[in-house]
Amino acid sequence: MKVIAFNGGPRKTWNTATLLEHALQGAAAQGAETELVHLYDLAYTGCKSCFACKRKGARLASCAVRDDLAPVLARAAEADALVIGSPIYIGATTGMLQSFLERLVFPYIAYDAAHTTLFPRPIRTAGIYTFGADEARVKQMGFDAPINVHGRVLARVFGAFESLLVTDTYQFDDYTKYEASGHDVMHKAQRRQEVFPQDCQAAYAIGARLCDPVV
Repeated sequence: MKVIAFNGGPRKTWNTATLLEHALQGAAAQGAETELVHLYDLAYTGCKSCFACKRKGARLASCAVRDDLAPVLARAAEADALVIGSPIYIGATTGMLQSFLERLVFPYIAYDAAHTTLFPRPIRTAGIYTFGADEARVKQMGFDAPINVHGRVLARVFGAFESLLVTDTYQFDDYTKYEASGHDVMHKAQRRQEVFPQDCQAAYAIGARLCDPVV
């Protein structure tokens, strides 16, 4: 079994990446082969609206754009489970993750009346999202809206989706270097020590569940 995680955040050792690593550890504990792709390492664009994947007689469910993302999408097509991760910036996932999702998902959506999925088999997918804002502000501002869209689309195309929202994250290694007077630094540090390990355990559990068959 192969599980691939896609880090849509720019940092490789901070909140989102750490949670994705724990998810992959959970999958590996179930015997899965794992891979972590850092999307910021790649040069690619979002969907170019060429509609090559929708032309009659074309090889369906294949993006025609050839860039750094092409071989990654080929590996994703062969995977048994996928997990995406992104920090939420201004109420949305990063542009890198959004561009990736456009290229990943659109070729598998048929333009027939039923919007049939062209992905050949049901697999599990998951999303891990990190927020600097606390849970109350996330709800107040509607910052969790992208997750609802991802859930509906990924479940429709691939078969199953679950998400983990990690709020009130510790954003800097040294808050004294930044203007952050709107934050309770002691509270942030305490959450990092006490709550973030629990979030990592939740990510680990998601990774383990990714190895369960879709029923």
